[in-house]
Order: sequence, then C-alpha cells, then structure tokens
Amino acid sequence: MTVSEELLRAPVLAPSILSADFARLGEEIDAVLAAGVEMVHVDVMDGHFVPNITIGPPVLASLAPRIHDAGAAIDAHLMVSRPDQYLEAFAQAGADAVSVHVEACAHLHRTLTRIRDLGMRAGVAINPATSLAALGEAVLFADYVLMMSVNPGFGGQTFIPESLDKIRRLRAMMPPRVALEVDGGVDRENIVRIREAGANWLVAGFAVFGGGNAQVQAGVLRGLVTESR
Repeated sequence: MTVSEELLRAPVLAPSILSADFARLGEEIDAVLAAGVEMVHVDVMDGHFVPNITIGPPVLASLAPRIHDAGAAIDAHLMVSRPDQYLEAFAQAGADAVSVHVEACAHLHRTLTRIRDLGMRAGVAINPATSLAALGEAVLFADYVLMMSVNPGFGGQTFIPESLDKIRRLRAMMPPRVALEVDGGVDRENIVRIREAGANWLVAGFAVFGGGNAQVQAGVLRGLVTESR
C-alpha cells in the first residue's frame, strides 16, 4: 500500500487506535473503515522515549490486511528512543508511512532516507516544547511533518491552545508538497480551526473511540475535515 501524492495533499482524518478498545481492536478498526477513513494511525511507544508501552510490528501485521483490504493506509508514529532499529520490521508488517521524532534521531537525514528506501512515506515528528528550528533541513527530505499538540505518551489529553499558532508557523516554513499532520487533543470543538491553521492530516483518538459509536464519531469528524476538498 502506497500513500499517494494525492493523499499527501488531501484533508484526511486518521483515527488513532491508541484510544480504541484493545479487546475489540479488529471491530473498532472495521467501524472507522466503514465510515470511509483513508488512514489509520498507529501510536508505537517503547516506555523509554515516552512513559508508556503500546504495540509493535506483530500486532500491526495482524491488522494490516483488514486495513489495506478496505483501501486505507497505515500511518505508524514511532514514539521510541531508537527508531532506526524498528524501520524494517514496520515495513514488513505493512506500515505505509512512518514518522520518527526529531528529538530521538541523531542522523535524521539517514533515517528518513531509509524509511523511503523501504517503500514507506517518511515523516518527522516534533514535540510541543521543541522549537520549529529543530526541524531545520529535515522538511526537505520528509513527506510529512507530524506536530504534537499534546505531550506524547497517553491518549485523551487536552489540545494545547498555543499549538494553533505553531501550526500556522510550521505550515509557512514547509514546502507545499509536504503534508502537515497534527496529533493530540483533536476533537469536534477544534478540528476545523486546526484544519484552517494549515494542517491537512488530523489524528483523532479519544474523540473517535472514547465514547459512543466509533463509526458515527469518525464519520462526523471526517466530514468536518474533508468539507474543504
């Protein structure tokens, strides 16, 4: 599965399975796929870079066929301290896009190049308190930039209001071809403002899976995101 140039430019809702019911993970994913989502977001945490541990390549490999069969892509966000050692495993597991943190990569150009060489879209992620200057030349070698609007590690957090201005500044410094993804506290109340600030990939976890019918919630949020197409 390849993330097309069209999808890089498109407004996209990417439900994060971090907030899904893991006892019913397949059903939860089927629900958002039924709402027409084009991308599923997978948060990978190692207990070192962030104070939490989630899922790895074996779980992703078990989920990939049902996601790909529905025509959707898999966006893996590696919140890990040594991302390079996992890249090949996530490629083999079925990830279509992988983002790594600028704070975790000593040789970011090499890491981004490796992700692309493995046939995936390459993303750079940045934490709320990290200056945009830290991205430097990396935006020239990335397909997308993931901006955290909460501190990474846990789902269900509140969107940091100052993130809106940071989104605007980030969009202004990025090449037009590079997608801007925002992850953290995205919900019905702020998703349109985040989109208007310049983000085109919107990650939502708790707002989709945190209560009620995930298919309905995903459908509403997707409508808010994609209405500008």
